[in-house]
Amino acid sequence: MSWYRRTKLVFDTLRRNINPKILPRSRPHVPSRINPTGSSSNPSSNFSGFSSIPSLGLRSYTSLGHQNTNRIAYNPFLSLPKRHYYVDRYQVRHFKPRGPRRWFQNPRAVLTVTLVGSAALITLYFGNLETVPYTKRTHFILLSKPMEKRLGEAQFEQIKKQYKGKILPAIHPESIRVRLIAKEVIDALQRGLSNERVWTDLGYASTETSDNKGVKETAIAMSGDEEGTMTDMKWSKEDQVLDDSWIQQSRKKDSHAHSATTHLEGINWEVLVVNQPDVNAFCMPGGKIVVFTGLLNQFKSDAEVATVIGHEVGHAVARHIAEGITKNLWFAILQLVLYQFVMPDLVNTMSALFLKLPFSRKMEMEADYIGLLLLASAGYDPRVAPTVYEKLGKLGGDKLGDYLSTHPSGKTRSKLLAQAHVMEEALMIYREIQSGRQGIEGFL
Repeated sequence: MSWYRRTKLVFDTLRRNINPKILPRSRPHVPSRINPTGSSSNPSSNFSGFSSIPSLGLRSYTSLGHQNTNRIAYNPFLSLPKRHYYVDRYQVRHFKPRGPRRWFQNPRAVLTVTLVGSAALITLYFGNLETVPYTKRTHFILLSKPMEKRLGEAQFEQIKKQYKGKILPAIHPESIRVRLIAKEVIDALQRGLSNERVWTDLGYASTETSDNKGVKETAIAMSGDEEGTMTDMKWSKEDQVLDDSWIQQSRKKDSHAHSATTHLEGINWEVLVVNQPDVNAFCMPGGKIVVFTGLLNQFKSDAEVATVIGHEVGHAVARHIAEGITKNLWFAILQLVLYQFVMPDLVNTMSALFLKLPFSRKMEMEADYIGLLLLASAGYDPRVAPTVYEKLGKLGGDKLGDYLSTHPSGKTRSKLLAQAHVMEEALMIYREIQSGRQGIEGFL
């Protein structure tokens, strides 16, 4: 056996010379959670919890002649792990939470997030509040004015492509007529603003799109005598029906509020007449007015056409399209939340019935008010407006009624405009124009 001892002695000597520096280190005594006294007959029961020193960095050696001597091999490449726990007075290790739960368990972090988030929401809300001209109603709009203008111009280009070949030229009599009526309404809008804006002259839109726009068509027309002012209409102060107090309360509450009219600056107003039997007209953001010949065939007088154009311009003045986009955003968020608890079909039906349709009808009534004052300021008798909306209702059928349609019924709109306090204000402006004055400045 002497050869075995000699061979073992050689291997032990080589192993000590090859390994890194051996550092003696005593093992700290940690009371066991199972046996706090530390005494146990079973060596495996002396468990001291998790060690903060990695197992790869520990090695036990038995030197010659010294048994059970623990030595730890030092390795500089093995660093100690980061401690994510704390030890209480009973030597029990409590691990700290990680991730989002850690933030919610910290009252200071929750308070900071709440304050910062609330300040951001308040700034966003009040920074995007605007006052509608004339009605003084405040509304919240997220869509910026340049973006709204670009959307209107892009939609106008699509209309040109859609009705290519059906757009009347600028020298057509109907185009000249609609352009002159629209010019009077736009001039009335400019006079009504508290601060005069310098706009470009109202022109007839080119039938070509912006991609292949060539020589721009122009037409110079002489204005004639106005027809069909319908001054013989009967109107009574007793025609006070329905409730539009939401507009009147807004006007009284914010009578001195500064209206938002910056979106009307630098607008290039354009008119387009489409040879289509549809009884319709609309005004897109950016001052793009489209009138269909079906409307001109049904309403022969200039005052009737001016009523419809004034209503559509009222939508652009009140930024109803931008407000509608903002409202639809909130409606979509609300629907996504309700989808988790209610059937999607029921949510969509209730959202349309109680949110979207009432909002659309209110916007139409507000445009009726603004259009009525623009009509009077343009020199047309405002008493023609109720009959126009009643006739539009008959042409449209009014099959869905007031609660299932995006527009109020023609009869409802006619009665609202025939109320005494509404018609008196419009007639006062009309008499000022007829007397040779420039109308009431700043009525919007």
